[in-house]
Amino acid sequence: MTKIEVKNTATMTAGTDRAPIIQAEQVNKTYKSDAGSDLNVLDSIDFTLHEGEVVAILGRSGAGKSTLLRILAGLVPASSGKVSYRGKELAGPNPGVALVFQSFALMPWLTVKDNVELGLQARGVPRAERERLALAAIDAIGLDGFESAYPKELSGGMRQRVGIARALVLKPDALFMDEPFSALDVLTAENLRQEVLKVWSEEAGSIRSVLLVTHNIEEAVEMADRVVVLGSHPGRVIADVPIKMERPRDKQSDIFQSSVDYLYSILTGQNNTEDIRKQLQTKVRNKEAVQNSLRDENMTEKNLPDATPGGLAGLADVLVDHPKGIDLADLAAQLSFEVDDLFPLIDAGLMLGIFQADNGHISLTSLGQTWHDADILESKEMFSQMLLDRVPLIRVIDRALRNSEHGNLHGSLILDLLRSHHSDKEAIQQFETAITWGRYGELFDYDADDDRLTLTAEDTQGAE
Repeated sequence: MTKIEVKNTATMTAGTDRAPIIQAEQVNKTYKSDAGSDLNVLDSIDFTLHEGEVVAILGRSGAGKSTLLRILAGLVPASSGKVSYRGKELAGPNPGVALVFQSFALMPWLTVKDNVELGLQARGVPRAERERLALAAIDAIGLDGFESAYPKELSGGMRQRVGIARALVLKPDALFMDEPFSALDVLTAENLRQEVLKVWSEEAGSIRSVLLVTHNIEEAVEMADRVVVLGSHPGRVIADVPIKMERPRDKQSDIFQSSVDYLYSILTGQNNTEDIRKQLQTKVRNKEAVQNSLRDENMTEKNLPDATPGGLAGLADVLVDHPKGIDLADLAAQLSFEVDDLFPLIDAGLMLGIFQADNGHISLTSLGQTWHDADILESKEMFSQMLLDRVPLIRVIDRALRNSEHGNLHGSLILDLLRSHHSDKEAIQQFETAITWGRYGELFDYDADDDRLTLTAEDTQGAE
């Protein structure tokens, strides 16, 4: 396959001689978690949107993609750093940006034409001029004949066309699109992508650039001149990948597939430089030492994917039939899942060392093959050892239990410390996943009624 050029950096962006439209410098965004601690969503973001380019911001759910888009649009303030439009620092909504949202965001009591005119009306454009511009935008996006229809009369694809027309009519410097096709069926989404690219090409004299937020890798490669990849927890730029293909792009070509594979490899964690954790203290004698130990391991550095041992075993069953591995996109198609749905299982397998990934090509490791072939008792023993070797949160719980006076702990102790670094929902997910994995590996048990973590009977004897 064709080699893809990539600039893998948090500080450098793809070079261009085109004039910058919007620039972000060392942008950070922090929210308060449910526990009152700071939750860092975006970290040290440097980003420039230039004239004449379509840029996709790619990342998983929770990577801060939409938050970054809203900061660049001036709808949400950065906690620190600055955003500039045409060299002038923003102090409110960005005057050069028009937005298209995933949810269409139409006024149900207004007709198609009236919805498209909304932004022009807010700018004080006279009625006759508003109508002329709105009708031209409606025609450009393929909705002529529906000017007097109401949103309830339209399909999802047609509603999104109204949202796009409403943005285009403003002749913005930058058209911002936040996962605009994710609520549509596959064929409608593909058709609308092509319509947007066609309009972009025809309107390039007035619309200087397009910024697209997406979690769909093929969509990013199909539409963008450059793909900026955000890592998660917190969101930061981990790669800036130029897509050097003429449009329209052939999805079956080597360079298209190679681009998709490379971006898959980034999103499956092979370039993750954040997997850093501190050493656990040697001995834990009391509750205070347990709390210190939990903090020292820094569990937030390696989050547990929301996957079950049964799901991992099931995916291993599938991969056994592909001894040379299978592309992630093909695996998703075979299982009739979205690729995004497979990421937690893939992440879990990579974390435990039973899967390996190479440019989006997934296969079993020798450890994974041995685990798959083992009988139930051997597989549980192997799973237990994998957890202790590779999963910091499980290791913390296990050692804390072994060093506690009676071999048991309140689950709330672990959960409260997770909440200090995560939202309440994320902390609960991490805790519940740890319990599921630990139980399967027979390392410990959990009584929800008493909120009590305990070592298994065999481990209790070993601890004594």
